[in-house]
Amino acid sequence: MESNAPTRDISDVVIRAEGLRKDYTMGSEVVRALRGVDVTIRRNEYVAVMGPSGSGKSTFMNLIGCLDVPSGGQYWLNGQPVSGMTENALARIRNRELGFVFQSFNLLPRASALDNVALPLVYARVPKKIRLERAAAMLEKVGLGARKDHRPNELSGGQRQRVAIARALVTQPALLLADEPTGALDSKTGEEIMALFGELHSQGQTLMVVTHESDIAAYAQRVLFLKDGVIERDELKRN
Repeated sequence: MESNAPTRDISDVVIRAEGLRKDYTMGSEVVRALRGVDVTIRRNEYVAVMGPSGSGKSTFMNLIGCLDVPSGGQYWLNGQPVSGMTENALARIRNRELGFVFQSFNLLPRASALDNVALPLVYARVPKKIRLERAAAMLEKVGLGARKDHRPNELSGGQRQRVAIARALVTQPALLLADEPTGALDSKTGEEIMALFGELHSQGQTLMVVTHESDIAAYAQRVLFLKDGVIERDELKRN
């Protein structure tokens, strides 16, 4: 049988999974959410993950995002084997290597845009002056430098998502992981957010977008289609 393991230099590999499985016990029933996923994602790839409800895409995202641990298989994030890490070690690698963007923004309502963006650097114990400088630079990068002192309720939905993206980028993560990032936005604002992702990709950022919308997946270079806990198709766009 032909191996799915990468044969090229792995120094540019951000995500590598081999035989990744996840089982859940629900009463007397065992639900096999992931049934052995093999995938390699390289630096500066832009990947969309699609699949119907129950396909395993949320479980896949949680494992890739180090929010859960696999039942079997191996997973390396930026060259580090994370499959068997403790919860504390997973929390550290999440903060260092991953940036998250969610449909519901997940911003602190009483904090300014600047303080929301700086929050991951607080956990990383970055000195206050440096973290505020870096947060301000990230807000400039997403076009919100002039709104840094505004709270979330003073911002539009698109602006709140830009704050969330700036927060995800402030630690300079190896992977930006977005879960239905346009789900709470109107179509025009959603297009603006996807255009921003395109700009970030052109600047070298590795991205993974989990979505059920084909028009959102169309922005990516590569699409993984999950079905019944396995990758049914792995499509690479041709330029």
